[in-house]
Amino acid sequence: MSANASPSGHQPTATRDAVQNSAFLKACRREPVPHTPVWFMRQAGRSLPEYLKAREGIPMLESCMRPELVTEITLQPVRRHRVDAAIYFSDIVVPLKAIGIDLDIKPGVGPVVEKPIRTRADLAQLRDLTPEDVSYVTEAIGLLTAELGATPLIGFAGAPFTLASYLVEGGPSRTYENAKAMMYGDPELWADLLGRLADITSAFLKVQIEAGASAVQLFDSWAGALAPADYRRSVLPASAKVFDAVAGYGVPRIHFGVGTGELLGLMGEAGADVVGVDWRVPLDEAARRVGPGKALQGNLDPTVLFAGTEAVEAKTREVLDSAAGLEGHIFNLGHGVMPSTDPDALTRLVEYVHTRTVR
Repeated sequence: MSANASPSGHQPTATRDAVQNSAFLKACRREPVPHTPVWFMRQAGRSLPEYLKAREGIPMLESCMRPELVTEITLQPVRRHRVDAAIYFSDIVVPLKAIGIDLDIKPGVGPVVEKPIRTRADLAQLRDLTPEDVSYVTEAIGLLTAELGATPLIGFAGAPFTLASYLVEGGPSRTYENAKAMMYGDPELWADLLGRLADITSAFLKVQIEAGASAVQLFDSWAGALAPADYRRSVLPASAKVFDAVAGYGVPRIHFGVGTGELLGLMGEAGADVVGVDWRVPLDEAARRVGPGKALQGNLDPTVLFAGTEAVEAKTREVLDSAAGLEGHIFNLGHGVMPSTDPDALTRLVEYVHTRTVR
């Protein structure tokens, strides 16, 4: 498929048209919607008992490489919560594993890299990603689009900065001292590292779109650790390269990071059609920072879901009121669903947003 073609997967024309007319994709395109669409980051995961049962005894990375299992896990929150979009079940390090990086996701820790990238010679670990490297993704998305019907599927990938942070630090970090030391001390090596990761990420997103994903989200989970000037100089070009690489497909591109209130305008500038907002910045203020021409996604604090139905509804009304003047709004949490969240609270939240915003 050329980059100017529209993704179709293997869906009948009527189904593809229904997907394109879904509330989620309409909101992404800043078109009138029948109700505010809802989906949750990490909606397919540890908060669901059916997920824990499906994944019992199966390591995280292995579970991402089993198409039937990926299909089941991705569908679970759509069945249970009636969300307006599914998000492909995977992990941001999957493309790195697929090209041969020696890493694992350790329970309670996160991704751990055996040989961190610290020198120019270490860049040799990063070869190009081919569709054959992730054939299980193509298979799983084919299975999913056949099952989802009119519900859109969101593909996703980790942004170059966040992937670089894991690769340079060797695992999760709170300070990013090694990554920032490279960024400040060897900007050429840093730019080459992010450039390679942008190519790998672009290839991974293209596989998902060509298999049938209707939108994509780029997670820059750790970009909030950066000052705006550093983000603009050392990170934005690589993220822009990713967004530009998939622009020709015509699918909405979502950009999200945590603690990125000071970066919202820049994250939109990188090429996103939709900017995700965490719970720290009200959506009307976020819209001012992002500027016109972008939809926004967010932004209920995930911990509110532990406070009881009355408090959840009150805080949800605040989010919806703040979003009232937006060109396009997709309701989401300000970060991922927390593992101990009551699934019924999520189901009630979807129903509440749908009912309250019906046009």
